[in-house]
Amino acid sequence: MPLLHLSTWPEVEAYLNTSKGMIIPIGSTEQHGPMGLMGTDALCAEAIAKGVGEITQALVGPTISVGMALHHTAFPGTISLRPSTLMLVIRDYLVSLVRAGFQRFFFINGHGGNIATLKAAFAETYAILTDLQIPEADQVRCELANWFMCPSVVQLARELYGDREGSHATPSEVAVTQFLYPEAIKRVPLNPEVNSSHAIYSAADFRRRYPDGRMGSDSSLATPEHGQQFYQRAVQELSDRYRQFLQAD
Repeated sequence: MPLLHLSTWPEVEAYLNTSKGMIIPIGSTEQHGPMGLMGTDALCAEAIAKGVGEITQALVGPTISVGMALHHTAFPGTISLRPSTLMLVIRDYLVSLVRAGFQRFFFINGHGGNIATLKAAFAETYAILTDLQIPEADQVRCELANWFMCPSVVQLARELYGDREGSHATPSEVAVTQFLYPEAIKRVPLNPEVNSSHAIYSAADFRRRYPDGRMGSDSSLATPEHGQQFYQRAVQELSDRYRQFLQAD
């Protein structure tokens, strides 16, 4: 599995003779409750992207580890880009890569807060590429693949955790990090009473409504064994999807 940041430019040039596709992992650096690692979203996306790269022999770009997490910034350690900043980052990444000859970009995303901004960034990028009159700009395609929304992953989470999966600091994502980094497993008492249904507004309001950072989740249910199952399902499903993406018109 080739990694862009561990390749030389002649190797990238040779790769482009066989494929115009690239996998780009993107996540976030933000609070994940008392048990979850700050880098959970980026760590999961990076590992799954590398797994997909190994199966498909796709080039994998460097992980974008900071995303749009403004609503988590009332918790120490969270780093966030504004949506407008993240859009510019994505646009500049893609313009550089398209100029080099890449045309298919498969973003493996680990953070729900990135979804809207990424979709907007894709639209902006298509327009910019056209404005710049880059050759074959109309052939550029961007695909957003949220690993945690893979049907096989959602099904397993439902079987293992039911409604205790929640929507942030979930046992499924914590389990993946436990599988990947067993030396960093955290075990702390969790309050069984956890909010789940409030809308997301400002960072201060988020912390007031979700005091320990969890959103309807019971992170204590996570195990490394579960994490391996989630990882394997996501890698297999997204490998199939990446191949389909490359073949699509």
